[in-house]
Amino acid sequence: MTTPCIISVAITGSLPTKANNPAVPVSISEQVESAQEAFEAGATIVHCHVRDDEGRPSSDPGRFARLMEGLRHHCPGMIVQLSTGGRSGVGQARGGMLPLKPDMASLSVGSNNFPTRVYENPPDLVDWLAAEMLAYGVTPEIEVFDLSHIFTAHQMWQAGQIAARPYLQFVMGVRNAMPADRDVFDFYIRTVRRLFGEDTPWSAAGIGPSQIVLNDWAVSSGGHARTGLEDNVRLDRDRLAPSNAALVRRVVALCERYGRPVADWRTARRLLGLGAGGDGG
Repeated sequence: MTTPCIISVAITGSLPTKANNPAVPVSISEQVESAQEAFEAGATIVHCHVRDDEGRPSSDPGRFARLMEGLRHHCPGMIVQLSTGGRSGVGQARGGMLPLKPDMASLSVGSNNFPTRVYENPPDLVDWLAAEMLAYGVTPEIEVFDLSHIFTAHQMWQAGQIAARPYLQFVMGVRNAMPADRDVFDFYIRTVRRLFGEDTPWSAAGIGPSQIVLNDWAVSSGGHARTGLEDNVRLDRDRLAPSNAALVRRVVALCERYGRPVADWRTARRLLGLGAGGDGG
């Protein structure tokens, strides 16, 4: 049986602004509206960042709480995933929203280069974030920026720092980090299956023009796919993406091309071992 494809939408991120694309949702109300449109288009995970009143990245738990409240009300059943990424805060402030008990949170388990800086994820902070996720019953999504991150996640899983079998996401196309390379992508898949088991769920995200490339590779290879204005603000070289929903619909079209059903929220929760959520309790 063909595994349904879970579509994740990264609606905002820390960097894109309305100057880059007027469709980027910044305020809480804009984010909820954009997420609802993407949910109706086929996305079942919403990856969330928040901004302060000036539009700058923030890790304020109060803002995350308001965003979660809006998402729960307008997108019942949608999997809410909060970012613990390093652009929004420093040190343990990056995990200050975990007591809100979202369904999932991102977890970067190692450092790597970003376009203009080092994305620092020191071991002590990674261990602390993982422990907080365990304590609050939050399922981590491991962000794989480098091959070593797969092995680190495996070590943490074996040590009991990650409760369930991890959900890993390959991130490719970040300048100065891992490019969108098909041989590396295929090796990532083989490595995940070898270390975690053949049926381990994984996803892929491409940055900028690599977004549609990684969407295609993931859908055609049996994985799950991330899209959204956080990673890419364009439909192509000449056109800005009109919405997060438009980018979701591109992935839905790929699923149709490759004969993959799109996972609804109940199916996505089952595949990831999450609670019922939404109107399911």
